[in-house]
Amino acid sequence: MNVEIIANARLLWEYMKLNQPLRKADCLLLMGSHDLRVAAYGAHLFLEGWAPLIVCSGGLGRLTSGVWKAPEGVRFARLARKMGVPENKILVESESTNTGENILFTHRLLEQRGIDPQSFILVHKPYMERRSLATFNKLLPEKDAIVTSPSISFADYPTRSISRRTIIHIMVGDFQRIMVYPQMGFQTEQFIPAEVMKAYHQLIQAGFTKYLTQDI
Repeated sequence: MNVEIIANARLLWEYMKLNQPLRKADCLLLMGSHDLRVAAYGAHLFLEGWAPLIVCSGGLGRLTSGVWKAPEGVRFARLARKMGVPENKILVESESTNTGENILFTHRLLEQRGIDPQSFILVHKPYMERRSLATFNKLLPEKDAIVTSPSISFADYPTRSISRRTIIHIMVGDFQRIMVYPQMGFQTEQFIPAEVMKAYHQLIQAGFTKYLTQDI
């Protein structure tokens, strides 16, 4: 992979990652994905005392459908329990297939249980911080939320099952959603610097189009 592609991808990564400071909240919302490091980090935050409740949210989405047998929320909860989070401190939402549903279905689950958290710590992949917070702020504007992610750099993020090329494809798709979803009522508007927009278009020209949405 050439230097220009790596540089452009790093620009998108740094834009998507908000680096917000942690503060205590009523609930940790672990937003499902194909990356179990998110679950491990969320469990770690619970064990450190940042919030008294965990919701593991996620069904089988675009990256886990046909790959995982159990829903993302179920696998996240399983890992959290293994790390020492008590069973009675974990709720599982296992039907959502996208970020908006993670939030709305979690809200519905909490309402059904008679639980009304006023503040949330959203836990997601590093390059999903901006989009997940923008979605939460649009869908539940009356609630307070911050977002955080495992402390992993772009260089160190790839694994045996998650290649750098796959990560860039996913980031380009998520960046497109940051641009178009506010017009569709799914997210709050986000300022996009010119150099980030340029990097996005150059990555598309380089062929990173696998996860671009056609619903626009």
